[in-house]
This record gives sequence, C-alpha cells and structure tokens, in this order.
Amino acid sequence: MLQTVKVPTKDLGKGMFVSNLDRPWLGTPFLTQGFLIRTDDDIERVREFCEYVWVDVHKCVYVSEALARRAQGDRPRKTMREIFHGRDIARYADEVTWKDEHPRAGKALDTLLDDITDLFQSVAEKGKVDTMRLRKSADPIVGSISRNPDACLWLGRLKQHDEYSYQHSLSTAIWAVSLGRQIGLHKRDLRSLAIGAVLMDVGKLLVDPELLQADRELTEEETREMRHHVAHGVHLVKKSGIINQDVVDIVAFHHERHNGSGYPRGLAGEQIPPFARIAAIVDTYDAITSRRSYAEAMSPAEAIKFLYSQRDKLFQAELVEAFIQAIGIYPPGSIVELTSGEVGIVIAESRTRRLLPKIILVLDRGKKEYAQPQIVDLQEAQVASNGGAVSISRSLEDGAYGIDIGRYQFS
Repeated sequence: MLQTVKVPTKDLGKGMFVSNLDRPWLGTPFLTQGFLIRTDDDIERVREFCEYVWVDVHKCVYVSEALARRAQGDRPRKTMREIFHGRDIARYADEVTWKDEHPRAGKALDTLLDDITDLFQSVAEKGKVDTMRLRKSADPIVGSISRNPDACLWLGRLKQHDEYSYQHSLSTAIWAVSLGRQIGLHKRDLRSLAIGAVLMDVGKLLVDPELLQADRELTEEETREMRHHVAHGVHLVKKSGIINQDVVDIVAFHHERHNGSGYPRGLAGEQIPPFARIAAIVDTYDAITSRRSYAEAMSPAEAIKFLYSQRDKLFQAELVEAFIQAIGIYPPGSIVELTSGEVGIVIAESRTRRLLPKIILVLDRGKKEYAQPQIVDLQEAQVASNGGAVSISRSLEDGAYGIDIGRYQFS
C-alpha cells in the first residue's frame, strides 16, 4: 500500500493530510511539515497555490473510497455481497434519534451484561452455555443497534471505564453488530454476530487465571497454553449444542489474520470465514481501547488510525473501512479539542458529515470545566452559521486534562 498519493487539488477533501506540494513550500502560507485539511477555506487556499499535492494516507483522519483505491494501487474492491457469498444485504436507516434510543439501549446493555455474567459462571460450573438465554438477551441489542447504533456505541464506551469481569464480551458484541448493520446484514446475521462475539473468548474460562492476568511477556509454553483457549472455546460451544456455523467460525477463527500471521491455523484472506474477519477487527479494537495490565489504552481515534494502517495486512480493507463508517472517524468516547480551544467528548457521529459529530462540551477555551456541560451537534452548528462555526481541531489521548468520560452520563 502506498504511503502518499498524488491528488489533484480539485479532488481534495476535509480530513486529508497534505504532506507535500507541487512547488517549494517557501513562498506559500503553508507549514513545511505538512497540514491537515479541516475546512472548505483550507481547500480553497491550497487550490490558489497548487494544481496537485501529495496526501499522506496514514495521517488522514478521513480517506475517501477513491483515495483508498489509489493507495491500494486501484486494487479491485469486493462488494459486501461478494464477501458474504450472496447473503441478503440491505441498507439500514435510523428509525429514531440517538437520544430517544438511549433508555432502551441502556436497558438492553444492562440485561445482556447481567446475563453474560450468569452465563459465564454457569459455563465454569457446568461446562455448557445456556444458548436460549443468550439468544434472548442478544435480541434487544440487535434491535437497538438496528434502530440507531449511536446510543449503544456511546454506552458501550462508557462501560469500558467500569470494572466488569466480562466487559470485553459486551463491548465486542456492540462493535460487531454495529459493523454488521453498516454492511447491511440481515437481523438474523446480526444476532449471530452478537452471540459469537459474546462467546469468542469463552474458552479462557479453562485457561490458568494467572496467565490471563499476567503483566509480563509469556514464555513460549505459556503462549501455547493461552492460544489453546480457541480450541477450548470451540469445544464448549459445540458441547452446548450450538450448530450455527457463523458462531462457531467466530469462536474458532477470530485470531486469524488477513496476511496469514494469526492462529491457530495461519489462515489468510478468503480462507478466513467472513464472520471471523469481522470478529478479528472488533476484538482488536476493543482490546486496544481498553485498559490492560500490560499496555495503556489507545484513544478511539488512535485505534481507528491503527486499524486503517492495517488494511490488507492484518484485516480485510473493505471491512476495516466499513467499521470506520459504522463508528465514525471520531468514535464515541473520543476526547477532542475544537478550533475554539474548547474540549468535548464525542457521543454520536454524523452519518453524512463524519468530521462533525455530536459532542458534550466539558472544558472552556481556558481548559476550565463547564459547570453545566452541554450537548452540541457540530453539524447543526455549521449549518446555522453558514460553515463558520467551530469544528474539531484534533483528537486527544484518553484522560487528557484529567477528563473521565465515565462521569458524563445522561438520560
């Protein structure tokens, strides 16, 4: 994949990072180290001086499908119908606002989390999954995300800051169903994604807890034992009477990687079942955005950039791009600084203008906490001010300015 792509200035878009010009930097008003295009005015200024520029794909916060194709050397793109072998593919539309969906999403998540806790305890004691209960508790999540995914995405990010034993299972279910919705999979397939995501690490119940909690590099033997959780999981799932092949595939192959570097079989590309390819992306995203004993959590925006950099390396490009479309350039829970100097937390994306999400404003331009945080829709603010309103200047690391996103819950 190319690092930089030559782009005519007529094709420039917001979110692209310009790394070089078609003329010397000296004599232009631009910074010599490159710059991110944030506004329409930025685009017009570049067009005044240049006919074309070079765009650094890895530093972009948004990459159009056309630019992605050029970075890949115009590799033929697969449709979702081709990837999922002719399954029903539809287009979902938001049926309700994120705020109206919020209470139903909260109830659905709390129920699923309680059920996951009970289910895993039952597996540890009896060696079987209560499949009927899991199916019943997965349906409300599928329903909520189908209506409007924003509420579940925000609440799922909040719960990453709580101390729950099986938080990873809940979060990956949210990300997986959201990606499945973006792809356009049927609700029965979204249910399979939810159940598979909940169960993909169930085999860890049979792994030595000391290995799971180790904050050191594992030995080769310990690594083999840890990786054996996949086989344990497949055994438990089949023993529980689960015959849904998509669920079994998720449990069996979610650690396989597009370039063949994964385990247990070292499968590559289309050898990996498509539902397992989804699971690999959401499993990685949740892991790198969560606090772990051996690594700091990435911010959601940093994690998105990492996934993007691994397109057609660790993960299939089309599915990574669909995941970014599903959760946004600035995913829920991202701490962002605005061009005004104010700081906010992203709570929901804009479907049409992904650089202008809905945020909670928490710090003023002097970085002092607002007594009463307010929700602002940056897209509506842009429309109201004819494009002159504030926009996002940059994404900040988790915990920036001492911000704990878990404090900002609302109904």
